[in-house]
Amino acid sequence: MACVCFIAGAERLAAQAKQGPLPPPPEDKKIVVIPVKPKAEAPPMPVEQLIRALATKEEAFLQARAAYSYRKTVRIVEYGEDGQPAGDFQYVAEGRINSDGEHYEKIVEQPKGTLPDLPLQVEDLGILWRAPLFPLITGNLAKYDLNYSGKQQLDELSTYVIQVKPKQVERAHAYFDGVVWVDDGELAVVKSYGKWVTETGDVSTPEAPFVFFETYRENVDGKYWFPSYERSDGSLKLKNREVPLRLIVRWTDYKPFTSAATKNP
Repeated sequence: MACVCFIAGAERLAAQAKQGPLPPPPEDKKIVVIPVKPKAEAPPMPVEQLIRALATKEEAFLQARAAYSYRKTVRIVEYGEDGQPAGDFQYVAEGRINSDGEHYEKIVEQPKGTLPDLPLQVEDLGILWRAPLFPLITGNLAKYDLNYSGKQQLDELSTYVIQVKPKQVERAHAYFDGVVWVDDGELAVVKSYGKWVTETGDVSTPEAPFVFFETYRENVDGKYWFPSYERSDGSLKLKNREVPLRLIVRWTDYKPFTSAATKNP
């Protein structure tokens, strides 16, 4: 059955090489969602086998990422009526590990904000980080309908396009609803676009009014595809107008933890 995918326009998902990061689009490019029908070309394996393979990779990436440190920069930009940035909110955190092997994030650059219409605290963004970065692990496959839509060339990457829909929703657990792009050689997810849904609707809050997220990944150490860039457009609803906002998240400096890091968190 043919499916209609939703993909952000003006993409720059180029890879200098398979081992390198995936350059994200320019930050001033608006996310324009348009219906796209991928090339109707069957994969060289049964679709069920393809889905199991990508889920196995996602499981490996989830486990491997817990052993890596990283630097995460979170920025929210507010735009004025002239379409130009009117202020922003930004902070920097690092992924760390404690002596018990538990992964956590520590703020290393305190929040700085000049948003004229949206007073923000880091705590207001907590809802954004409760959604899993790797939702399609093996144990979660039974909770989703995954439909193969065809092949799509993303600059130098040849990918399979997979539509993802939750079979049912729950009040206390968010499920991914969107599209993933899977590298046809490594069978690894290299990009995703979609939203998180529960029984009560799309996951969003007035303080973090973002629904659809476009996430790019980069290849780390030649074997893991970890998130490197994410963005979402939203708007703050005031009495007499709507204020455009953009969320930009960057993960950089992925490095395996050393034994010293676990002793001195």
